[in-house]
Amino acid sequence: MGFVKVIKNKSYFKRFQVKFRRRREAKTDYYARQRLVIQDKNKYKTPKYRLVVRFTNRDVICQIVAADLTHDVCLCAAYSHELGRYGVKVGLTNYAAAYATGLLLARRVNAKFELNYEGQKDVNGEDYLVEPADDSKAPFRALLDVGLVRTTTGARVFGALKGAVDGGLAIPHNNHRFPGSTRSEGGDWQYDPSVHRKYIFGGHVKEYMEKLQGEDEEAYKRQFSTYIKNKITPANIESMYKKLHDAIRKDPTKKRDAKELGLFKTRDKPKDAKAAPVKKRWQPAKISIKQRKARIRQKLSAKGMESIGPAQ
Repeated sequence: MGFVKVIKNKSYFKRFQVKFRRRREAKTDYYARQRLVIQDKNKYKTPKYRLVVRFTNRDVICQIVAADLTHDVCLCAAYSHELGRYGVKVGLTNYAAAYATGLLLARRVNAKFELNYEGQKDVNGEDYLVEPADDSKAPFRALLDVGLVRTTTGARVFGALKGAVDGGLAIPHNNHRFPGSTRSEGGDWQYDPSVHRKYIFGGHVKEYMEKLQGEDEEAYKRQFSTYIKNKITPANIESMYKKLHDAIRKDPTKKRDAKELGLFKTRDKPKDAKAAPVKKRWQPAKISIKQRKARIRQKLSAKGMESIGPAQ
């Protein structure tokens, strides 16, 4: 038998240190997070703001987050399920929805901090970066936090980025990963804004709908049943998103409908505003100090012990 080198010996296990919990759970890339949140000491606790974009199976989440010593603080948030308040109730996880959610977040941030930056109103896919005005506050600056998403060309996370930039936020970026961007053999990047515009207005969904409608009518009715229910056809997809962008700019803080329940659910009738709040079983009713002393006196007398004195 040859020589066998012991790699994981007693010294190895004595010195072993487990990684952070969120690293073990594969939720946080601490290598990237460290570079996104660490600030120079001479900045006097000025936070670095992050545009955090996350995707679930049914939602797009966009948040402006700042790191504190012990936790993250969310300053503002927008969700794609809120687009239903502005007229779009389908396709809430595609590229167009990600763009609209980023736009909604940007308009809310500017409204919250009273920043007069309209952004790019003419959505054409062209490169845009907000310029600071001489007579007003500087635009809100943030860094894109993609989390664990693969940053491939055309990824939806860049749709949210483009929406936030067009909405008036200053986020450092280039166009290398937008739809319509290609790289030649020489290493030079070419960018076609018209391709990006197509994705912003759901043109890729329109093309697939038309293709499926012509090839397999049954598959079209099955896959786009919600679109058909809401009377959305390939012809009116672009106009639907144009109206959505206008509605977001008009009122980014629109309150939800009285029948909207949350988590994509609805009520049959509006909630009664005069109804008494539901009292939780674990939440005892508030009592006075006199009632508290009487309660203690009753318990002591039941055990045959002396009372705490007369009630005040």
